[in-house]
Amino acid sequence: MDRLIIFDTTLRDGEQSPGAAMTREEKLRIAKQLERLRVDVIEAGFAASSNGDFEAIRSIAAAVRESTVCSLARANERDISRAAEALAGARSKRIHTFIATSPLHMEKKLRMSPDQVLEQARQAVRLARRFTDDVEFSTEDGSRSELDFLCRVIEAAITEGATTINIPDTVGYAVPEQYGRLLRELRERVPNSDRAVWSVHCHNDLGMAVANSLAGVLNGVRQIECTINGLGERAGNTSLEEVVMAVKTRHDVFGLEVGIDTTQIVASSKLVSNITGFPVQPNKAVVGANAFAHASGIHQDGVLKARQTYEIMRAEDVGWTTNRIVLGKLSGRTAFRQRVQELGIPIESEEELVAAFASFKDLADRKAEIFDEDIQALFSDEAVVPHNEYFRLVSLSQGSTTGERPHARVVFRVGAEEIDARSDGDGPVDATLKAIESKVGSGCELLLYSVNAITTGTEAQGEVTVRLARAGRIVNGIGSDPDIIAASAKAYINALNKLYTTAERINPQISLAP
Repeated sequence: MDRLIIFDTTLRDGEQSPGAAMTREEKLRIAKQLERLRVDVIEAGFAASSNGDFEAIRSIAAAVRESTVCSLARANERDISRAAEALAGARSKRIHTFIATSPLHMEKKLRMSPDQVLEQARQAVRLARRFTDDVEFSTEDGSRSELDFLCRVIEAAITEGATTINIPDTVGYAVPEQYGRLLRELRERVPNSDRAVWSVHCHNDLGMAVANSLAGVLNGVRQIECTINGLGERAGNTSLEEVVMAVKTRHDVFGLEVGIDTTQIVASSKLVSNITGFPVQPNKAVVGANAFAHASGIHQDGVLKARQTYEIMRAEDVGWTTNRIVLGKLSGRTAFRQRVQELGIPIESEEELVAAFASFKDLADRKAEIFDEDIQALFSDEAVVPHNEYFRLVSLSQGSTTGERPHARVVFRVGAEEIDARSDGDGPVDATLKAIESKVGSGCELLLYSVNAITTGTEAQGEVTVRLARAGRIVNGIGSDPDIIAASAKAYINALNKLYTTAERINPQISLAP
């Protein structure tokens, strides 16, 4: 094969990040964007983990027509049958079944002998083939498994009809040279290895997920399992944008084609960040705000003379733009809609566009220059989805004077009731959040408070992320505003809406997943 298959697991493994749980509607929105990105395979979830995840997979299977839709399933009859049922409406479908193969996992977790694991793997693939010709088999904790046993299990899986063989580095333990050698030896030693596509699924615990995945590619792997922004439990997964641009930029090394529409990468990154509440660090490769910025005078001079001196990719090729929107207070909805479409922001309903346009008008009254990033930030606001809002910010005032304790007054709605809350605090942000909490009484623990500037200059919008925990449940909230205190209030209320919403947030925290 001279083509690399991109298998995206943002909706399954990425969702296992604490606080990243999504509603069915949010998962469907991301799936449609992944289809625009031209991802080959979308792992939509784990059908057997919950009724909510089952329904989300079924909705995605019915909506997505260009990408293959996949469901994860443990190597047992219930999981596989449930996956098949959820995928029934898909134009192209895959069942991804797995079982652990490392001595540690077999003994301590599965409490099964190697022969029992081998037989269960064989039966699982055989059953999955009854429902679809596209079956993927994964050896969980494959990078820490014994080579001889891996060969036996993989040979049996291919014999039973597995068309993709995935060797996960489940705990991010591998290093590129060792991992690449393992994959090469497996492909050489398994007699029927040429009858399946070989795949890798790497975690980033030691910061080598992308490097390990690419080492696999250099040793015959033709599918990479990855997530948008490298989202995932613990330190995350292989980053889709990084492996795609590495393969495209270094075609001289890899010699492979990818079907991804790279101009949709930034839009996909922002959508996932906004929905999950996980901000993208400024120095993140490809999609970080600084990925194409140059501060050094020498670098700036070189780029001005010849872009290739310090840039190996073009920002516009991955969806970045330096264009400033020329719309203002008097601009109409048609012009706004056109720019939103040019930025690749998916609009699911006219109601969403109307709400975003109203927010744009409000922003134009307060900010002289509107950047494309400001437009994208509007769609991170929960205000564009009014039916999800139980709490809504009405107004905010706060004061902070040297030598005096800061204070804040926050007016917000709880359902149809308007609440007036006041508090002091160690700072204006602390006072604002304490004022809200004094009336809500959620009893949440604030795990994370993070601030990021969306654009440059003193007029830049601030983007605030908060992470709240209560009774074992973790949610992320995000808010943006030119006033950082207001952005903080929005983020806190956004998180509260997720805690109190009646919409089920699907979060299959399944520790058995690869």
